Amino acid sequence: MTPDTEEHTLPEDVDAVAELLRKADYVSDRSLATVVLLSLRLGRPLFLEGEAGVGKTEIAKVLSQALGRRLIRLQCYEGLDLGSAVYEWNYPRQMVEIRLAEATGQQDREALTDNIFSERFLIERPLLQALKPDPAGAPVLLIDELDRADEPFEAFLLEVLSDFQITIPELGTIQAPEPPIVIITSNRTREIHDALKRRCLYHWVGYPDAEREREILRVRAPGVPDKLAREVVAFVQHLRERDLFKLPGIAETIDWAEALIQLNKVALDPAAIDDTLGVLLKYQDDIAKIEGSEAARLLEEVKREVALGGTGSST
Repeated sequence: MTPDTEEHTLPEDVDAVAELLRKADYVSDRSLATVVLLSLRLGRPLFLEGEAGVGKTEIAKVLSQALGRRLIRLQCYEGLDLGSAVYEWNYPRQMVEIRLAEATGQQDREALTDNIFSERFLIERPLLQALKPDPAGAPVLLIDELDRADEPFEAFLLEVLSDFQITIPELGTIQAPEPPIVIITSNRTREIHDALKRRCLYHWVGYPDAEREREILRVRAPGVPDKLAREVVAFVQHLRERDLFKLPGIAETIDWAEALIQLNKVALDPAAIDDTLGVLLKYQDDIAKIEGSEAARLLEEVKREVALGGTGSST
């Protein structure tokens, strides 16, 4: 088997999935690796819900990288329509073609219509792109933050996710020769309809425990000293127990650790925490709750736990 063939071959078991993700610097737990395997093997879309910053979007990116597949991303937002998600006609080019036909005296309207509504005038958007054949294998289609889109858009997705086909009135039905690997994410700002969820495998991506978060930090920020990594993870784990508007995600943990390194810190201290809370917390009300005496109190707890080999320990 050639290296290219190995890269494009789907993993055989849960351990192989975990290893595949790890090679792309993604540290997963076994439950996530299991549902990824089932999604790949059954050809079913994978619906990932969880708080922002826990690594949902990253799953699609690392699968694309690890499997050597093209990544096609549809970023959802309020007002997303078919023209932005599926296809639209290149009207300026069509108008030029019509003017040229008029200038050359072309009279066959049916032939002109067939011409301007052919694929060379079609602008393919992410969902249509994902249905097209690819020499490297079916692409990875990331439908990101579906909860930001309007509910009618979900109804359209039902056809796409059920049959992996799209109907264009002027061209007919386009069906994928091989279904794409579909990853759908949601931050749960609203509930996604059950009809769409039934077409997917579901997994809730939660915050990692301290041990896995330390491992993530070792992989994604290898320059962070061990003591600082333990204290950073322990501090973040304590913050997630507080009543904050937006709890820090894994991305914020990595950013904070790297920011502390830029300030030449090898361990946490009250001044460093207060000076860098804006890297970790994204709302002023949350910062105001933690900075100062509360941060110092949390740091004392963290120092004790790390010293005793508790939450902040690598054991």
